[in-house]
Order: sequence, then structure tokens, then C-alpha cells
Amino acid sequence: MLVRSGILTSADGETVAVENANASGAVVLVCEHASSVLPLAAGTLGLTAEALASHIAWDPGALAVARLLSEKLDAVLIHQRFSRLVYDCNRPPESPAAMPEKSEIYEIPGNKDLSVAERYARTAAIYVPFHDRVSAELARRSGEGRPAVLVTVHSFTPVYFGKPRAVEIGILHDADSRLADAMLDAAAKTGRYRVERNSPYGPEDGVTHTLRLHALPAGHANVMIEVRNDLIANSVDQEVMADYLAGLIADAVSLVGRQ
Repeated sequence: MLVRSGILTSADGETVAVENANASGAVVLVCEHASSVLPLAAGTLGLTAEALASHIAWDPGALAVARLLSEKLDAVLIHQRFSRLVYDCNRPPESPAAMPEKSEIYEIPGNKDLSVAERYARTAAIYVPFHDRVSAELARRSGEGRPAVLVTVHSFTPVYFGKPRAVEIGILHDADSRLADAMLDAAAKTGRYRVERNSPYGPEDGVTHTLRLHALPAGHANVMIEVRNDLIANSVDQEVMADYLAGLIADAVSLVGRQ
């Protein structure tokens, strides 16, 4: 039976996971779509196993790459433990995409006609603790006089609504493009991957919520990274990609820090 209020119980464990909490590096890594796990009370949301394993439920490979980046950059990593189908932590509560009724070609029966109370319960249980933890980490660093650079890590499907996507890595930004500019300049020098600005999504698609919420108001340098998920489908490719991205990020952070 699907339970739509009181979405989390003690059996589900913590909402937010934090790794490398004592990291000394400047970067704070965030992975909002790290997991395809559904809370026990949510059942399957009326979806098939195929749908729940697909990109609509999570960002395949993103957490693995984020963990490698955490090691390479000595960065704290904060990631969500539940599927974005229950609540997409990169969307504000008022957005229809926060608890989507449809994602690409899939209808999501368990999200149909949620009441105000049901939406509030999910927001309180998942969105608020997640963003409170990100806020606390950034505030702690500010209180200690330490720099903070916010980097969110995502992956995207190579075929969307039947159309192939040529872009391999997207470097996304909102109003503050400092870090993105530096990463794009560095990527252009290597020519290794097809790297594009604000692709396959951009601010107009509502995907920069975490950056807007945490980085822009405080002036933290920030960027959102999107990697095509066929390029990070196994551990070898994840290591290769993490090495490449770690180099871009480290060089960009150093450059922005000197400005």
C-alpha cells in the first residue's frame, strides 16, 4: 500500500549523507540525485522496476564520480539518500518538478494529485533537512574564515524523448559564471570532451536551484556539472572522468581565488 504522508520512518535511516566531513579543501560537493532508493512507505510509486532503475529516478554514475572527486579534491560531499521522484532536492517546494507527476515518458501514479498536506510532508522530511545540511556546512566554513566553493554533480541521459544528445559534459551556472568560465576555458584547451555551457539544461529550466539558494546570496563561487551518463557507466570510466573534472575544478578554483 502506498503511504503519501509521513513519507519517512525510522526504518529508512537518515535523509542526508555526509562523507569526508573533515575535509580541508575549499570545495563543497553536493549530489542531489545520488540515489534511486524509495522510502519504504512510498512503495514503488506505481512504477515498474525498469522505470525505477532509469534516469528518471536518479542520476546514474553521479554519486560514484562525486565520491572520487571528494577524494581527489579533499572535499566534503553531501548527498541525498532518496530518489528525486519522491522529492527532487534541486527544485523549490513550489515547483511542479519537485514531486513530478510525469518524468519524460513515464507517468508517476504515486505523485498524482498530492494534497497540500502530502506535499508539505515530503518537503519537511526530505527537502528541508537536505538544504539545512548544505547551509550548515557553508555557514561553518564562513564562521571559521574558510573559503567555500559549491560544486553540484549530476548526470544526464544520452537520449531524451528519442533525441540523441551530442554534448558530453555540461558546465552550468546562474548569475555568477566565474567558476564556469574558468572551467570552460580550461576544457577548451584540452579538447578531450565536447564540453558546453548551460547544456543540456540551463537556468531557464530551473536546474540551478541549489546554486541560487546557497551560493549566490553569499557570493560563493559555484558551478553545476552535468556528465552524460554513458561516459560514466563503469568504475574505469568514472575514474577517468573524475580525474578530468578534478583537474578542471582545481585549476578554476585556484584562478578564481586569485581574482
